[in-house]
Amino acid sequence: MRPIKVLIADDHTLFRQGLQRLLTESDDLVVVGEAVNGEEAVALARQLEPDVALMDVTMPGIGGVEAARRMRQAQPQVQVIMLTVSDKDEHLFASIKAGAHGYLLKNAQRAELIEAIRRVCAGEAIVAPAMAVRLIEEFSTLSQPAEPETDGLTDREIEVLRLVAQGLGNKQIAAELNLSEHTVKTHLRHILDKLHLRSRAQAAAYAARTGLIDHSPRR
Repeated sequence: MRPIKVLIADDHTLFRQGLQRLLTESDDLVVVGEAVNGEEAVALARQLEPDVALMDVTMPGIGGVEAARRMRQAQPQVQVIMLTVSDKDEHLFASIKAGAHGYLLKNAQRAELIEAIRRVCAGEAIVAPAMAVRLIEEFSTLSQPAEPETDGLTDREIEVLRLVAQGLGNKQIAAELNLSEHTVKTHLRHILDKLHLRSRAQAAAYAARTGLIDHSPRR
């Protein structure tokens, strides 16, 4: 049986090197390439055809969430595991909507990471236990009978909401829409108030559920 081909995408050299050493200790895993940003990850995935891509959520350029979306659109056979430093990461819902099959903390134990790669490659979905609890809580809140209305959102607020759902941070949204970060934060606060939501993660999940996400690649 051939080994599982893994692509690592992370802008931190030491973390990439550590992952590579860790993974190569397993006979059934082989690291076929390393990327330092989202664009490079998408390009290498086309070239190397990995089975699994380990994708840092926050990277220069298009970022991990958008890179995962583009990778899955072009090569749906590639299973993506997102890696994050915090179990409160705001990109959880957007990553799942982008097609990621796994979401793990960067400080996961070696055995947990390797098992996740094997299971995701076999078609399962993996979420770190701490994040799974949060996922259930968020979806439980969103599944209340009274659905929030979107009619009260301005066109600009809808633009901001779509970009939040795509995994962009406030700084990236500000650059995308030619706004200040303060203005983006104000729009986001208004969005949460109008939709009766409590967090950025809920806003991303809401946009995904109601079809507000623009799936066309940004240039």
